[in-house]
Amino acid sequence: MSAKSIDSKSLDYIFNQMVATMDQSKKDIFIISEQSRSNFEQMKNELHQIRLNINLVITEGDLLEDKTRLARRRLAEVSKHFTTFSEEEVRKAYESANELQIKLSINRTEERQLRERRDELERRLLGLGETIERADQLVAQVNIVLNYLSSDLRQVGQALETAKIKQDYSFKIIEAQEEERKRLSREIHDGPAQMMANVLVRSDLIERTYREKGVEHALAEISDLKVMVRNALSEVRRIIYDLRPMALDDLGLIPTLKKYLSTIEEYNVGCKLHFQTFGKEKRLHSNMEVAIFRLIQESITNAMKHGRCKEVWVKVEWTRNNVNVVVKDNGIGFDQKMVKEQSFGMIGMRERVELIKGEMEVISVIGEGTTMKFKIPLDEEKDT
Repeated sequence: MSAKSIDSKSLDYIFNQMVATMDQSKKDIFIISEQSRSNFEQMKNELHQIRLNINLVITEGDLLEDKTRLARRRLAEVSKHFTTFSEEEVRKAYESANELQIKLSINRTEERQLRERRDELERRLLGLGETIERADQLVAQVNIVLNYLSSDLRQVGQALETAKIKQDYSFKIIEAQEEERKRLSREIHDGPAQMMANVLVRSDLIERTYREKGVEHALAEISDLKVMVRNALSEVRRIIYDLRPMALDDLGLIPTLKKYLSTIEEYNVGCKLHFQTFGKEKRLHSNMEVAIFRLIQESITNAMKHGRCKEVWVKVEWTRNNVNVVVKDNGIGFDQKMVKEQSFGMIGMRERVELIKGEMEVISVIGEGTTMKFKIPLDEEKDT
């Protein structure tokens, strides 16, 4: 056996051990993340219930305080005109005032304990949220490295000439996939999943309301519950629409954009969206239409979420050789140097533009809004 083959086997062994260790580390981080997420949900539900209990205790305390005040007046009256009341009436007045005072004291103690527990849960939830976020970032980074190692480095000897290209594009694709999965997971967790958890809590509250306050109050709670379920359904539909608009393949880019902007206005009351298109629309390759739609979608999302704008203008211009897109908002703007260094969203947009051989320009001034410009070259052979 030659020294070369021995070295090759040693390298394979080291490589496999490294991959196995990283994979196990990823699993450990994932377990920590899931345990933290489970604890987070339990504490969040407990916090919600405690807030409900605080409201009930405060309401009960206010009633007890009113009753105690009346009982003290009664006792004062009895004490003042002692000779006009019987011994039994005096005793009852004293016992009633004393009993209500004890109940009020217990109520105030319970309220104080609930408030302390609420504050403690809020502090722990904040810490757990940061732990979950860090764990998710670590899992995503380890996934990127593992996929890169398993898919590219094992074949480096067979594809030496294209290794640099594979490295660049594999990293971009894997990173985008992992970021999209993380985003979708958070949207489902923070949206429909949280709403459904609240539905369960509210259903328990309805039963309690029915027993304690009667049918009328229970029906009011049911009405609120319907609104919550309707909102959850709308959120699920929005997430499905964001994954890939069905109309894009059937109707094309412009009709899909119009429908998307109309939908976004419905979900974001207080923000007005304006849309204009110039020139004759052309049907493009499916991947090209998806890429342009995603660039506009990401620009609008950034304008609303980070720019906190009141109006957005979207313009699409069709020329013989290009599609020119401008997305402008009147939001707070941002420091382009800081965003260039830190924003994954902006980096992802630049990479998407590069993949379709386009150009991207960002103009932003703090306090004066942001303008995104895209110039996408058309491949005439793929136009239909």
